[in-house]
Amino acid sequence: MEEDISSGAFTEKIRKRDTAAIERLVRTYTGHLHNAARGMGFDSETAGELTQDTWITFYDKAPGFEGRSQVRTFLFAILHRKAQEKRREYAKMQKHDPIEDVVAARFNRRGHWVHSPVDPEKFALMAETAKFLRQCLENLSLAQRTAFVLKEVDGEESRDICNVLEVSVTNLGVLLYRARNRLRECLEGKHENEGNPL
Repeated sequence: MEEDISSGAFTEKIRKRDTAAIERLVRTYTGHLHNAARGMGFDSETAGELTQDTWITFYDKAPGFEGRSQVRTFLFAILHRKAQEKRREYAKMQKHDPIEDVVAARFNRRGHWVHSPVDPEKFALMAETAKFLRQCLENLSLAQRTAFVLKEVDGEESRDICNVLEVSVTNLGVLLYRARNRLRECLEGKHENEGNPL
């Protein structure tokens, strides 16, 4: 039976940069970090860079980790700061067509279907919805986008999101309220402009 990641003994291993402990964390959380970065609006390559940078920073800060917050919360806080740095580094994200990501995810390196193809009309609708959602997420502030992704996509607890964003529960509620409203208005507007009212 594996040791509880939240235990004091495991925290001590993190502080000592125990190789097995760090490797376990990397296996456990890399996918979550990458998905969160993608949800923040970064392309897959940039999300990978942010994930790697998060781990590098975590390793540097490991000796000072006191376990006052969950490891996951600590990691997402680092990712959030790295995302802010990336936004400052690039005034605008490099533009890309989200449908390429959808299509690429359906084929392996040999060009074969990863899963059986869906109905073309259903596929087109899914791709269009994904495109609209990514475009609408771009209209949110980084704090709103991060709060929305962590809450609605990753299912994080409110207290953990507050720790990541360094906001109060009330402020988090405001961020989520504004994010949901802006997304709804944006998606409704895009569907109406395409002649497909919701």
